[in-house]
Parts: sequence; structure tokens; C-alpha cells
Amino acid sequence: MQLLRVAWALTGAAICCFLLLLLHSRLLKEGQLAAGTCEIVTLDKDSSQPRRTIARQTARCACKRGQIAGTTRARPACVDAGIVLTRQWCEMVPCLEDEGCDLLVNNSGWTCTQPGGRVKTTTAL
Repeated sequence: MQLLRVAWALTGAAICCFLLLLLHSRLLKEGQLAAGTCEIVTLDKDSSQPRRTIARQTARCACKRGQIAGTTRARPACVDAGIVLTRQWCEMVPCLEDEGCDLLVNNSGWTCTQPGGRVKTTTAL
């Protein structure tokens, strides 16, 4: 008898979880981002200057409370809003694992230095 009650309780919990998942997917309309995620909307590259590529990227994010759109591991991501407000860019870990992060002198952005010496500079708008 006790085993039967446990089985019914587990079945009820499974059905509840399934219904919540179904409801969530219905509420999340096409084109709408899940909370805490980002996607790249536009990406423009300009290689007209020798040895220099200028890339501009626009991302769309649906960040949770206390977060703001930023960059983590060279991808758009939701980061702690305090990082952006204090302009301590390297705290959001914007560079790839093998790259070093340094703040620009005026704190307007950061540089990611690869082991071979190549430098990628990013400035925030």
C-alpha cells in the first residue's frame, strides 16, 4: 500500500513538471529570449585597413535582475551590472582562456592579448 502511494506521488510530480514545461514553452513566444541569455543580432567587419580589422557587433539580451549585457569568453552574455557601472571590464572575463585581459588607460574598454602577441581591443559604447 505504501509503495502504491509513493508511485502515485511520483507520477503526479512527473505530470506536474511536464505541464510546467509545456506552459513555459507556450509562454516563451518565437523570437523571445529565455532569461539570462543573449544572441548576436548584427555583426559587421571592416578589413579595409592593412593589418587591422574593425568589427562591430550588436547583441540582444534578456538579462535577469541585477545583470546587464556584457561579454564573457568573447561571446555576448549577461553579467553583473556592477562590473559595467564601475568599468572593471576584466571582471566579466571577456577574453578567451589563453588570452590575458588588460583595461585600457581611460577604462573605456579592454584588450585581450593572445600568447603569440596579437592584441584585440574592445571599447564599450
